[in-house]
Amino acid sequence: MTARTARLSCLLVLLQLLFAAHALAGTPAGPAPVAGVDYVEIPGGAPFEAIPGKVEVVEVFGYTCPHCANFQPVLEPWKAQLPDDVQFTALAAPLGGYWIPYARAFYAARTLGLLGRTHDALFRALHEERRLPLSRPTPQEIAGFYAQYGADPQQFVQAMADPAIDAQFERVTAFMQRSGVQGTPTLIVNGKYRVRGNSFQDMLRITDHLIARERSAPGG
Repeated sequence: MTARTARLSCLLVLLQLLFAAHALAGTPAGPAPVAGVDYVEIPGGAPFEAIPGKVEVVEVFGYTCPHCANFQPVLEPWKAQLPDDVQFTALAAPLGGYWIPYARAFYAARTLGLLGRTHDALFRALHEERRLPLSRPTPQEIAGFYAQYGADPQQFVQAMADPAIDAQFERVTAFMQRSGVQGTPTLIVNGKYRVRGNSFQDMLRITDHLIARERSAPGG
């Protein structure tokens, strides 16, 4: 290898390292978001579950919500690239009526360690495949779906009826109320900012900027 080739090789490695560092830093794309337009500051807001050294991003969603179903394939690749200092938390909104059975299913599946295998699949089963009813599903119907992914149906029905889910509903409802959540899907950054946006991609752009802001904040 000549000296010139060696220098070019070192320069290439250096550029690759710089690009990698840039990516890891999570430098947001697009213009900085504007308060009151792209996001709402939440007075006295607090994270759902603060974890030292991490920026929390909460998604409030519902399985029966068609907008959430359309958001899911956009959200998943974004989540996969989040750095280690960002904690993503999905919360199924207990908004009443036909939202409740699938919200209970979400928290039961989380307790039983099934979310990774079932989250996307349940959206598809409801909105694309129509294998489950959007309204008035029985616990047995829902458990039958989860049985396809390793759940014991009887155990799943019992998990859905666990009083601990009612306590979780109360906690999630309190978080939604203090955060001003009025619809789904809604993203909330560190309990401080409720994201708006003109499209799903725009919501994620705004969220990236707010994550960066929180990361660089004193104590962040």
